[in-house]
Amino acid sequence: MKRSLSLLVVTLALFSAIATADPEPLQDVCVADLTSVVKVNGFPCKDAAKVNATDFFFDGLAKPGATNNTFGSLVTAANVQRIPGLNTLGVSLSRIDYAPGGLNPPHTHPRATEIVFVLEGQLDVGFITTANVLISKTIKTGEVFAFPKGLVHFQKNNGKVPAAVIAAFNSQLPGTQSIATTLFAATPPVPDNVLTKAFQVGTKEVEKIKSRLAPKK
Repeated sequence: MKRSLSLLVVTLALFSAIATADPEPLQDVCVADLTSVVKVNGFPCKDAAKVNATDFFFDGLAKPGATNNTFGSLVTAANVQRIPGLNTLGVSLSRIDYAPGGLNPPHTHPRATEIVFVLEGQLDVGFITTANVLISKTIKTGEVFAFPKGLVHFQKNNGKVPAAVIAAFNSQLPGTQSIATTLFAATPPVPDNVLTKAFQVGTKEVEKIKSRLAPKK
């Protein structure tokens, strides 16, 4: 009995360690060397003698981003690619701006849970569970909503004025897969016969969607 209990405790401890979004750091700082050709799970460390305050600073979230695009929204990321000092720290932020009627379309973050704080405006937000249940709510200035790791979620500004949120992640680089873009604008493309069968539509409809989501040249 005692041995079984000990094995259970060890198993739970190992699972807890594995379940964290990013690995724990093994030193005070490991500022990302974004120019390195070395490939590791994360980024190699910059020479400690060359680390400075700039490695931990980013002012890109201070102002609203331009939302004059197809979806009427813009995500400005403050992740390890913008703040090299975040390497191994397991956190990052984004600012998301929405025009009136703007949408941050259904997407997932494969490496992180997300929590948003509404800076201004009002948004309809939601995520879909693996049981295909929609969990949704309207949130306004000063309120917070969380999106579990890996689940499809969205935010929509149904108001007549702009809206904005600050989003926090428990990963230095959470990754984003926008469902529509992932399926209809992949390179090389997902075969039409896969998409027509999956969405129960014809080839013409698939080609129309692909043309609208194709990267601008």
